[in-house]
Amino acid sequence: MPPQLTEIPPQPKTPEEEEVFKNLWSIRPCYLYNEEYDDCTSIRARFHQYFIHGDSIDCNQWKRDFDNCIRFERNPNDTKSALELIESEKARRTERLGAHYGNDVWKKRDKVPDDWAKPLPENLQKEYENSYLELKAKELRGEVEPSKDDGRTMCVIM
Repeated sequence: MPPQLTEIPPQPKTPEEEEVFKNLWSIRPCYLYNEEYDDCTSIRARFHQYFIHGDSIDCNQWKRDFDNCIRFERNPNDTKSALELIESEKARRTERLGAHYGNDVWKKRDKVPDDWAKPLPENLQKEYENSYLELKAKELRGEVEPSKDDGRTMCVIM
């Protein structure tokens, strides 16, 4: 497990320590980096990579991240390893969210629509009456007693 906030000096002495302290939340537990590396290098993953990309992908970044995490876990003052790990996580997050930020099809909202909580249309309200969802909502609001599990189910397979 990476060092916790309580194990890091409360007053960072250098800009590097301050950067590590600010981004400590992004560092995963070390075993996860090792699991990602093992998964990436497995036969199943290699077959999938070949099918999707046409070739095997480089899994060494997961190994470097694991090594950096272990070094940082053993020595919380090792800001070099922690910064490399943080940069790797930032790059991974940027790559993962690239399609989201590059999406120009949908207009992103600045605020919630004014009528977001308006009542459902009449036909949907009729469907909602006596539904399982309405029953559970009434139970949560305390309007009816919670139903006893008497072996009956409201699940119907048609």
